[in-house]
Amino acid sequence: MVKAIVGANWGDEGKGKITDMLAQQSNIVIRFQGGANAGHTIINDYGRFALHTLPSGVFYPHITNIIGNGVALDIAKLVDELTQVEAQGVPAPNLMVSDRAQLLMPYHVLQDTYEEARLGGKAFGSTKSGIAPFYSDKYAKTGIQVCDLFDEPRLRERLTAAVELKNVLFEHLYHQSRLDANEIMGQLLELRERIRPYVGDTVSFLHQALKEGKSILLEGQLGSMKDPDLGIFPMTTSSHTLAGYGCVGASIPPTAIEDVICVTKAYSSCVGSQTEPFVSELTGPEGDELRRRGGDHGEFGATTGRPRRVGWFDAVATQYGCMIQGATQAALTCLDVLGYLDEIPVCTGYEIDGIVTNSFPTTPSLLRAKPVFTKLPGWNCDIRGCTNYAALPANAQAYVDFLEAQIGVPITMVSTGPKREEMAYRTPKR
Repeated sequence: MVKAIVGANWGDEGKGKITDMLAQQSNIVIRFQGGANAGHTIINDYGRFALHTLPSGVFYPHITNIIGNGVALDIAKLVDELTQVEAQGVPAPNLMVSDRAQLLMPYHVLQDTYEEARLGGKAFGSTKSGIAPFYSDKYAKTGIQVCDLFDEPRLRERLTAAVELKNVLFEHLYHQSRLDANEIMGQLLELRERIRPYVGDTVSFLHQALKEGKSILLEGQLGSMKDPDLGIFPMTTSSHTLAGYGCVGASIPPTAIEDVICVTKAYSSCVGSQTEPFVSELTGPEGDELRRRGGDHGEFGATTGRPRRVGWFDAVATQYGCMIQGATQAALTCLDVLGYLDEIPVCTGYEIDGIVTNSFPTTPSLLRAKPVFTKLPGWNCDIRGCTNYAALPANAQAYVDFLEAQIGVPITMVSTGPKREEMAYRTPKR
């Protein structure tokens, strides 16, 4: 059976915790898209971790963790992350890296950094991890696959051609120094040896696992709003953040995915440019208070450390996000964060040019949207760590019931804290 765990919103929904929790019943966990530009925060018996490339199943010795062919693979960051995890007492994980995955190169990071500087006030708020240039090169067919590392003549030929193109760009658009292909070649050969023990044919491995009835978990990065086709383009990432892309990025047949768990917070948060549309945003002292209380150590990016924008739960965006993910169930995280409030607004509609809608629009209309709020009573008490859903205050349960009705997807899990065990399971009302 294949399950996908994906984000309903802008990312940072708490997918890492859900993956870590459900991995216990899985044989294989796969990262199928994105790179080290976003982090999954996990708190368990080993400590607190912000994983950027490693799948969240690395804390279980029985799991095979796979970096799929759809990932933007920064080898140096992957190896450093492995070292850091093991330094905190985690046993060496079982890891496979697809020989078809493509390499995120040093020049991708440079290009990302130069382009954000060139755009100035119109920058996209990139993490400068090289993701957009990486995927641009992938689809322009100038990228380098992991398998190329083990064919040196081919590697040198492809690298030389790629560097020739980058040098034109770097010199004449960005007015920066030229790259040295020989220097990069040396770096790649060194990195090849560090990754050699993990490289394999993940396509054959996974299809054999499916034949054997193994349990497989697909772990998505970011969320629906960041998908370049169906999200808030162009303020998106450059890989597809939808469960459907797991069929490509992890080489899983479409018929194999049986369960799509969409993760959403009990409020909204977003890392990105201030120009990015974020309809339910809460600013000023109220926003600062929600940001301070959010997550485990406040709402700050796991990769960049920059403050996340925060807002009230956006039912319009979340319903749309769950719909395009094909969600079969939803997990609601961070409910405990809202325990300080007497009243909790929920964005249940957008007013656009004087007309109220509950359909999520394209970006030009989204930029003109104003939130329409429905206010619900808070429960005004601390529920952190509660694992018995029936023991939650009546107003907390009513809040979850209301969100479920708005998004049209059964909410089966309610997180009441950042730790793996701080989860209340719920029988949906629908």
